[in-house]
Amino acid sequence: MMQVRIMRLLLCLFCAMTFMGAAAQDETEYRMEVGAAAGGSFGLNDANSSFFGQPNVAGGALLRFILNPRSAVKVNLNYNLTKGDTKNLKDFQPAVIGTAGAERLKYNFSGGIADLNVLYELHFLPYGYKEGYLKHKRLVPYVQFGIGASFSTVDNDFTPNIPIGFGLKYKLAERINLGFDWQMHFTISDKLDGLEAPQGIKSTGFKNKDHYHTAFITLTYSFAPKCATCNKDDW
Repeated sequence: MMQVRIMRLLLCLFCAMTFMGAAAQDETEYRMEVGAAAGGSFGLNDANSSFFGQPNVAGGALLRFILNPRSAVKVNLNYNLTKGDTKNLKDFQPAVIGTAGAERLKYNFSGGIADLNVLYELHFLPYGYKEGYLKHKRLVPYVQFGIGASFSTVDNDFTPNIPIGFGLKYKLAERINLGFDWQMHFTISDKLDGLEAPQGIKSTGFKNKDHYHTAFITLTYSFAPKCATCNKDDW
């Protein structure tokens, strides 16, 4: 009699595990996301040396390739309005570049910076709509880094940029993703603002060059569902 009860218990446990496993696989996995971004940007250049100084609006589009719940590759194309004025600078810059004098430089500019970037995203938690046995989370922070190119309309200047940053993703629905994305773009150009070495001091690498930051709210749509019966992997 005891053996029969044990067999019934094992059978019940087996059925329960089978049901939970099937329920965990109900979520469709998608390989790609496409969407838009809107937010703001500010530059660190010869006309602005403070964080969040002289901010402007920015926007763009993005395409994300999902590698697995813990990582993705993102391609984003953005356009950032840019402007600046040396009258608010704390540092003294001479009116005639590269010379000594008491008169301050008076310079202002406006334009835009277009950039194309490819970034690798690393999630701190596995990202997904249903938790299941894989412990997916709907709210996930991530870090990102990559490579890109920037073009400024102020002086028609083109330069590579190195974007690094962080972000936060939240699944509003199985196919809808809301996010916050912060990127710091380090460039090797000193002409994104139209000024080059106004104090007469040139440098190499990233030092004393023009950099800019972007902060976006993103909204993406998941598509290209993964085949549920082929190419299985242990995500």
